[in-house]
Amino acid sequence: MPAAGKVPGVYDRASELKAFDESKAGVKGLVDSGVSMVPQMFIRPPDKSGTSNVRFNFPVIDLHGMENDPIRRNHMVEAVREASETLGFFTVVNHGIPESVLEEMMEGTRRFYEQDNEVKKEFYTRDQTREVIYNSNFDLYTSKAANWRDTLYCLLAPRPLDPQQLPATCRDVLMEYKEEIMRLGHKLLELMSEALGLNRNHLKDMDCAEGLAMVCHYYPACPQPELTMGTTNHSDNDFLTILLEDQIGGLQVLHQDQWVDVLPMPGALVINIGDLMQLITNDRFKSVEHRVLANQRGPRVSVACFFSTSHLPSSKIYEPIKELLSEENPPKYRGTTVRDYVLYYRSKGLDGTSALPHFML
Repeated sequence: MPAAGKVPGVYDRASELKAFDESKAGVKGLVDSGVSMVPQMFIRPPDKSGTSNVRFNFPVIDLHGMENDPIRRNHMVEAVREASETLGFFTVVNHGIPESVLEEMMEGTRRFYEQDNEVKKEFYTRDQTREVIYNSNFDLYTSKAANWRDTLYCLLAPRPLDPQQLPATCRDVLMEYKEEIMRLGHKLLELMSEALGLNRNHLKDMDCAEGLAMVCHYYPACPQPELTMGTTNHSDNDFLTILLEDQIGGLQVLHQDQWVDVLPMPGALVINIGDLMQLITNDRFKSVEHRVLANQRGPRVSVACFFSTSHLPSSKIYEPIKELLSEENPPKYRGTTVRDYVLYYRSKGLDGTSALPHFML
């Protein structure tokens, strides 16, 4: 295997990718085998955007009293509006999900990745139409450089998933966490609807919470984190994302051409606006680029919940909401199904560019 940082006379990337994929052991398998240098297939050119040294405080929105305190609710709506229109990211506390469930979701993810590799391999596939997928880098064969992470993907709604299809190591908590996240997602969509000046059920009635994909990431410790990324810069291809992460950190958001750290907060959840939400709000709410740094500390574990029906067939067309349009604010995007958006996004891969311009009028 070519040494990190060297340019060999002939580098056979295709063979390296194939060997990595066929091992079905992911990045964790590389680390377990004792690699001391990052293999060539993971090395990427330096990012052109700078990293901010200024401590940036993302909004923290306290959801306590949301249902029974109209004054507090109005403050929440205003805070959600400001964060969604400017940063595209915010953190919520007092969100109603018990800390014990959050902890068990993280532990269940660790158990999946740290079990015997032969058991884990049963879930390994590159068939993106499956509802339960374990692999490393969905865009492994199209990206310019692989990311230092492994992924378990579960499409839990709208079609009811037979729990027996899920890994035994995290089956029960995945089903429990799904119910909690659906409840929280509905609450957040109500606040977002009100923040847009619409009826509180508007986004729910548009089926923005019809689908839910849960993505459990595992970022092993990296021997040379400056050479690669945990996750390349990207925006999300959904309506809304709810992220649970451990305390290692590494998530960064692009703000005013600077990468700023999203510092982990115990018991909190990170919320971000997805591309489809930016599309239907006609750019009112912002879906922003973010990334995850590789780290010598690890493993880092996170669970991202994406509100989207993903690749499932659907004839429902999403376009800018008519109530938000005017002569001064005409539609900027053509209508699309969620499936068409997701398939275009996946074909493009995590290449550091947004999929939204492809759908502009």
